[in-house]
Amino acid sequence: MDSLPDAIVQYILSSLSNVKDVASCNCVSKKWKDSMPYNKSLYFPRSVFDHLSNGQTPDSVVMKIISSISRLEELVVYCRFTSIGLASWLLLVGNSLKNLELRMDDLVDQNAPIDCPSKLECIQAARNLESLRLWGVLMVRAPKWDVFQKLKVLEIVGAKLKDSVLTEALRSTPNLTNLVLLKCEGLRNVWIELLELKHSKLDFNGLGSCSLTLRAPKIEYLEVQGCSWIRVRETNCLTNLSIANNEGRVYMVDFGKLTMLESLSIRGVQWSWDAISKMLQFATEVKHLYMKIEFTGDFEALLPFPEINFVDFFKSHPKLTSFDIHGAMFAALCHKNSLKNVVITVRSPLNAEQKMSTLEAMVKFGKKLKKMKIKILQMRSGHCSADDFFEEICKFRFMNHKLISIE
Repeated sequence: MDSLPDAIVQYILSSLSNVKDVASCNCVSKKWKDSMPYNKSLYFPRSVFDHLSNGQTPDSVVMKIISSISRLEELVVYCRFTSIGLASWLLLVGNSLKNLELRMDDLVDQNAPIDCPSKLECIQAARNLESLRLWGVLMVRAPKWDVFQKLKVLEIVGAKLKDSVLTEALRSTPNLTNLVLLKCEGLRNVWIELLELKHSKLDFNGLGSCSLTLRAPKIEYLEVQGCSWIRVRETNCLTNLSIANNEGRVYMVDFGKLTMLESLSIRGVQWSWDAISKMLQFATEVKHLYMKIEFTGDFEALLPFPEINFVDFFKSHPKLTSFDIHGAMFAALCHKNSLKNVVITVRSPLNAEQKMSTLEAMVKFGKKLKKMKIKILQMRSGHCSADDFFEEICKFRFMNHKLISIE
């Protein structure tokens, strides 16, 4: 690199973000070291300060490095730090910082001095943030934040929160367009009102009995996991929707008109039949439908799906072009002329006769059907009925080999 102009060398070195690389380059020459103030991004890996000596602490080393940067725009810290250290860093670079990502470790380190501000409250110093990502957050009391007017992206992963605290924190971020809450515990009744929100992933850990009320008139993409009651009334812009509950039951869904919805995914062990029916009624314009629900029933009893008229189902969803359906719902279907590609997953020989009659009806009446893939995934039965059912599927495939494949 000695033959390169100084400006090019400076440009290349200023693009480094990992502090290990930055430190190595600083040892090469004075010219390389002089490029350090032009770095705009710094990343501190988890184990970068595991072997400090001479009384150094992660807080002091990070402070020394960022103090040499003239205008830091992105800071990612995965190594351990204290609230006092964070406060001192953000006091120095808070005005220029646009992107901040912190591994908080609040869930494993709850011994911070009571008289010190929490790590969450220290973030207030970076008032011009555009994105904030936090890992391992303990949020049992609302942080004393003013309004983050420029904040567009908020991601919280692995958190323990209270309902009222989350609501209060989100009031400080009125202009969010992207909200991600993953592996969040302690929530029961979630109320979110974000008028600019467009993209959201919400994953609530626990018994799957959480309730969610979302007011976001501009929402386009929504994923919800772990809720039994869901209300989203303003859905004029919603194009992609996914609802899953792997631990509990889905009892109620209340959505507005889903006229723009193109993709719908509903998954879970048990949904009430009323919730399933409403989702299918709301999503009459959907193009891509994925369903993997094992049972229905409003209470503890796991009930099979009631019989569904195949013709009426597809007549009410005229734009449907792909339909990925798994065993239980498939068994309940009793022919759509525009359906071209079908993927069917079979896990059990239960209701074998009904399933075979549905397959035959799809082939017979699906005049534009071009491809049908039958996925057989670890059929859960040691009984000979499983072998008999598999043999029937193979015979059916042999008779329609140009159309059907088995995976």
